[in-house]
Amino acid sequence: MRAPPLLSINQATTRGQWSLAAAIEGYARAGIRGIGVWPDALAECGLGEARRRLADRGMAVTSYAGGELFVDQKGRFQPPDRARRLIDEAAALGAPCLVSVVGGLPAGSRDLAGARNRARDGLAALLPLARAAGVILAIEPVHPMRAAEVSCINTLGQANELCDALGEGAGIMIDAYHVWWDPALAAEIARAGRRIAGLQLCDWLVPTAALANDRGMMGDGVIDLAALFAMVRAAGYAGACEAEIMSDREWWRRDPDEVVAVCIERFARIADEH
Repeated sequence: MRAPPLLSINQATTRGQWSLAAAIEGYARAGIRGIGVWPDALAECGLGEARRRLADRGMAVTSYAGGELFVDQKGRFQPPDRARRLIDEAAALGAPCLVSVVGGLPAGSRDLAGARNRARDGLAALLPLARAAGVILAIEPVHPMRAAEVSCINTLGQANELCDALGEGAGIMIDAYHVWWDPALAAEIARAGRRIAGLQLCDWLVPTAALANDRGMMGDGVIDLAALFAMVRAAGYAGACEAEIMSDREWWRRDPDEVVAVCIERFARIADEH
């Protein structure tokens, strides 16, 4: 099946099997022209080599994953220069956005409101650099089960409020896995409008190991992905959609060429339903 032009694949989908260099080659071989990149894989490949391979294959970077920008999953404060380096790397890759997961609670803290204020202030401090680099800080709301250790920003409403406060250069990354459950989903997507910097697709399995890498392939779970896709398009987002399937249970155990082929087939269904 020919790859739909809107489909990008986040390299997390095949990160257990393919390096960044191998992912660029493998996705391009299947006709995919977009890739979401992670910093650890970029460091292994090297920025210069990654840029060369991307150019050779005519592939665009659709997002650069920042990870926890301010507090890591062990509750430790991140070095201040890390986020600045990530912005520079995103710009060098030509990525339109840095996926900004802000981090959770510092070790020993129960001050969730304080963590959210710290995230707002940290993003505000980074915005001048991001604006100068032409990189959107794409705030990604994370499922509330991960509020303590991954991100204290957990709903699209909170992300929209942050964008209201921060202004130009702040955007939103919508990850189906994290927001599908929200009763205000449709209203907040419409509110986000052209702030939407990307859409990441996977499915929620039942049962799911919600605190592990147990995402489902698109169409294997309970999320109405066609409806989500339609909402995002109606809100004005016309860019690439990333398949992001982090799956210890199944997809990281399968042949990566097969995984890519299934991503293409399942996304085509979603786009056709829209």
